[in-house]
Order: sequence, then C-alpha cells, then structure tokens
Amino acid sequence: MGLCFPFERILTCVSRLLLPTVSISTTNPFCLSSLSSSSRLGPAHSSPNLSSFSLSPSSLASLSPPPLLLFHCQPIIPDLLMSPSDQGDGDLEMEYPEDRGNWTGKLDFLLSCIGYCVGLGNVWRFPYRVYSNGGGAFLIPYFIMLAICGIPIFFMELSLGQFSSLGPLAIWRISPLFKGVGMGTILIVSLVAIYYNMIIAYVLFYLFASLTNNLPWQHCGNWWNTELCLDHHVIKAANAATPFNLTNTVSPSEEYWSRYVLHIQGSSGIGDPGRIRWNLCLCLLLSWVIVYLCILKGVKSSGKVVYFTATFPYFILIMLLIRGVTLEGAWKGIEFYLTPQFDHLLSSKVWIEAALQIFYSLGVGFGGLLTFASYNTFHQNIYRDTFIVTLGNAITSILAGFAIFSVLGYMSEELGVPVNQVAKAGPGLAFVVYPQAMTMLPLSPFWSFLFFFMLLTLGLDSQFAFLETIVTAVTDEFPYYLRPKKAFFSAIICIAMYLMGLILTTEGGMYWLVLLDDYSAGFGLMVVVITTCLVVTRVYGIKRFCRDIHMMLGFKPGLYFKACWMCLSPAMMLTLLVYNIVKYQPSEYGSYRFPYWAEVLGILMGLFSCLMIPAGMVVAVLREEGTLWERIQQASRPTMDWGPSLEENRTGMYVATLAGSQSPKPLMVHMRKYGGITSFENTAIEVDREIEEEEESMM
Repeated sequence: MGLCFPFERILTCVSRLLLPTVSISTTNPFCLSSLSSSSRLGPAHSSPNLSSFSLSPSSLASLSPPPLLLFHCQPIIPDLLMSPSDQGDGDLEMEYPEDRGNWTGKLDFLLSCIGYCVGLGNVWRFPYRVYSNGGGAFLIPYFIMLAICGIPIFFMELSLGQFSSLGPLAIWRISPLFKGVGMGTILIVSLVAIYYNMIIAYVLFYLFASLTNNLPWQHCGNWWNTELCLDHHVIKAANAATPFNLTNTVSPSEEYWSRYVLHIQGSSGIGDPGRIRWNLCLCLLLSWVIVYLCILKGVKSSGKVVYFTATFPYFILIMLLIRGVTLEGAWKGIEFYLTPQFDHLLSSKVWIEAALQIFYSLGVGFGGLLTFASYNTFHQNIYRDTFIVTLGNAITSILAGFAIFSVLGYMSEELGVPVNQVAKAGPGLAFVVYPQAMTMLPLSPFWSFLFFFMLLTLGLDSQFAFLETIVTAVTDEFPYYLRPKKAFFSAIICIAMYLMGLILTTEGGMYWLVLLDDYSAGFGLMVVVITTCLVVTRVYGIKRFCRDIHMMLGFKPGLYFKACWMCLSPAMMLTLLVYNIVKYQPSEYGSYRFPYWAEVLGILMGLFSCLMIPAGMVVAVLREEGTLWERIQQASRPTMDWGPSLEENRTGMYVATLAGSQSPKPLMVHMRKYGGITSFENTAIEVDREIEEEEESMM
C-alpha cells in the first residue's frame, strides 16, 4: 500500500503557500469515487474512469469533513471479494475462527458410528423384544422398519452434517425458523447423557466387584441378604426331587443389586432420595473422568479411542457366544429366542415394538450422527457407510441375542424352571439375571469381568457421542470464543453434568433414573425427528436437498429414499407418537408406582423439548422485518452462509455467499489449483446446468 497522510495537517501549508493546485495520480477507481463523492468537485471530476484530476486550493479548503489524501494508491479488494489467502498481506484483515478439525483416519468416522449405534440396548433390550413379540417372526417387521425408518433417516442426518460441516444447532441455518428443533435436541441429549453415565457407573461398580475369587452375589448369608434369599444350589437340589416354587424367593444377585448396590431400602420413594451412596458417587466420578479424557481433543482423540471401544466388544461377544452354546441346555434358550410365532404379526404392537427398537438402537434424532458426519471431508462416501452401520447394528443385535439366550437356557436348565421365568430386559438382565448365570459357570469371576467390560465399552462409545454433540453444537454457535478453549469448555460440561447426576447416586436414585429414562427421550424425540423430516423435504425442498447430495456424492438419491423422506418415514414416526400417547402407562419400578407429581414432572420434561420449537420460531420471526408473513418467509429461507464450509466446494447457488469468497466461478479456481476438472467439478457443472434449466422453465 502507498502512504496515507491526514489531510488537515497539509491543507493550509500545501494549498495556500506551496501549490496552486494539487495533482493526484491513481489507478484505483475506489480512491477516486471515495474522494470525489466526499468533495464537491462537480461532474467533471467524479468519473471513476479518470486516472488523474486536479484540485484547486479553494476546492481543497471547501472539503468538509476533510478526507484522507492518498498517494500512490493501489487497487483495493473489498472484504467480501477477498479469499482468506489474500488477507495476510494487506491492511484489510478478517478474523477467522479456529478450524473445527476433521477425523484423522479413514476408519475414525465409521467406527465412531458403529460404536455409537451398537450400545447397551443391543444387549439388554433387543433379545427380550424378540422373544416377547413372536420370536423369529419379529425379525420380519424389524427389517421392514429398518428399511422404512432406520436407513433413510440415518442417511438424511449424515447428509445434513457432512454437507454443512455444522453441529445440531448451527445446522438450522438451513431454515432459521426451526432452530428450536436444534435446541430441543440438545436438551434431550443433555438429559440422556446425565443418566446414561450413571448406568456406566453401575457397570464400573460390578466390574470392580468381579476382581475377586468369589463373586459377592454368588451366595446368601451376607449382611444385605434377607430370609427370602435362596441359592441356586438349593433350588437345583430341590427341583431334583419335586418342582420348587420360586414365587416367594429372591436370588442372591437380585438382593445384591437392590439392597447392596442401590441400597434402595433406605428410600421410601422418589420423593425421599435418602443418603448419597459414596461408592456409586466415586464410580460416577470415574466414568465422567474417563469420558472427558477421551473427548479432550474432540474427534481427534475420541476417533482413536473407538478403534478399541468399538471393536473389542465383538471379541468378548464372540467369546460369550462360544461359551454359551457349549453349555447344557443352551439350545433350549436359543429355541425359545428364535421360534417363530407368526400369529404375532397380526398384532400392531409387534410392528410398533420393531419400529421403536430401530428408532432408539440407531440413535437417530439425538444429533450424534449429524455431529460425527460434520467432521467428514466433503466427498466422504456416507451412502456406503449408512448401509454398513445400519445392517451391522442389526446383525450385532441378533448375535447378542444368541449369546444372551444360550446362557439363559443353561440357567433355566440348572434351576429347573422355564426360560420365560428367568428372562428379563433392561437393567434386570444386565445386573441381576446375567450375573446370576455367571455364578453357575466355572471361572465365574473371569466371565463376569468380560461381560461387564463389554458393557463398559459399549456404553462409553454412546456417551462419547452425546458429549461431543453438546460440545460441538455450542462451539459452532460461538466459534471465535469457544473453539480455542474447547478442552476447558468440555471440562465445564462434564463437571456440571456430574453435579446434576449426583441425585442418581442416592438410595432413591434408581427412581429418578427410571423417570429420566421413560420421559427424557420419549415423545419429545419423535417430535424432533418428524419436524426435521418435514422441514428438509417440505420447507427446504426435496429437490434442493437431493441436489445437495448430488453435489457432495456425485449421484442423486433414488426413488426409495425420496419416498421414505417425503411420506413413509414421517408417517411411521407419527404413528409411533400417537401410539405412545394412546398407550401411555405411568412409570413404575418393580412394585413401586410413581406419585402423580412425578408423572407430571416427567411429562413436562418431554414437553419442554417440544416447546423449544415454537419458542425458536418466535425468536426467529422477531429478528426479521416486514409483515408477519414476510418475516415467516424470510426466517424459513436458508441463510446466506448456508452450504459447504469450504470455498472450493461451493458451486452453483452457493457461489460467493461466504464472507471471504474470492471468485464468482469457483470451478476456475479448481482448474488453477488442480490443473483440470475432477469428477466432482463435473457434477457441479451438471447441478449448475440443472438449476439454470429450472429457472428458465419457471420464467
């Protein structure tokens, strides 16, 4: 740049004493236009095409306010036409947020998605749902619902995240009117993360308890046992003579869980939490420390951890399966698990249960998939990854069912009771039934340790996704302030959630955990998913969304995905929502029935995430100008900076809409950089041509 001097200092000296006129030479039209517009020079001096002009002293003295006198002025490029690479040499510098980063390895994203989807529900919910809803016949509606709801919504979330490189909040630049959907998602994920880590704390407790020669829940006679406690050895001996009535007895593992781990007898209900169980409190602290250390550097650290946490459970599952099928009575449990009962297919409940299993098993709507995809490169093949993860998740669930029911078959053989009397779902399976089965095996501490270590790795992967979703969502909203301090911000989030989760470590903490589990991700999550589908297909437009995928992957989604996004998936989700409302049942834990105020609190918990949507609409409308309808229209349109995050990926309608965009023809930039046009640039040319044809047809 040339030298610039304040005009006031030289005005009187130069104009009155030294020079009759002042000549200024320039080749920059911006210099001429700015000076001529601020002075009263007349038409002869205001043309931006002039390379020189003259000012008389009287004209100079009349300038008010005095402008800057520029010597040897060079061409100035406005901010919006400058690329980031051009801004390091000049005075006009733009501040850019710190880079949000990407996955460091090719398998980081795929393994993270597998670890996120394959969680505790695959082990303790899917097998129970199969045998209670028609056995092998349940797999028919399961795979149909996977095709209608699971795969399409999974692919939609990955596409949104990868195309924009934004988290669950910032993604709603696609339509700011619905930003409340993102806020509702963050609220749901936060509540789930609080109680989900408490389950991991229970797993850690049992993991440490397995490091002994004799498992503490193997026999009765401990201080926490009651007179109702009955060892399985006694049951087996009694059943050898005559059938034994188990209705008034309790297993040692059940009393260990309820009376020692939870110490639930110290609480009269949800309104009486009792004292904090310090051993659980420390386990919860340890689980949060593990999670924080694994997400300390974002996806760069968690992406490496999943190489172990996402693969090692399969080794343990295969070991448990091999051990299970070699036990006496194992095939009795497997037969009970898979025997098809096709008459169940006539029941709507079976189809609803299949859809619910798909919905929660894949983790759609929680923002984890969108967050993981936002760290991909722009042309990552998420179409292939979608089928790998969804089908792999289904196969894992079926495999886990074999491992679980083979052991339950052995357990029923040992106790001399039917399989349906020992089969349970949820925490009852993980912390009561399966631990009891472990006591019947040789080397029971070893198998118990393997089982709970598998649960630990399965749970941690999902918890990584929950925390990364929250942190990414907030840091994308405030990139200048929080991205440089992401590790510190993550620590604040973990500490806050640990403190909020302390009530779950009390003697009545299980009641609060059941309440959170029943309501935090219930109908509110379905409303979020339904709204997302409708906004993307109806407000943003299915054609535009498919065009974005075409730009990103090189091909458009087929009729199958369009039909599911437009009709089938929202309709199925709406059916699930109506079914949950019509078939609503109050929460319960065992024989305990929750009071009325607890039910109201749970319903409000679910409603609050839904109310984020209209609240976000009000805020978005108030930020616009014009009539109410004009404000709604403006707020529903994508923002100017919506689209791919990198300039070289912005083509067609996304050209020159980023601050710092240099060229109106990014394809020319590609050619200069890479020496030619790649297949993706050919795709961009096709997209541009398609847009032009649509505009011409509309005119």
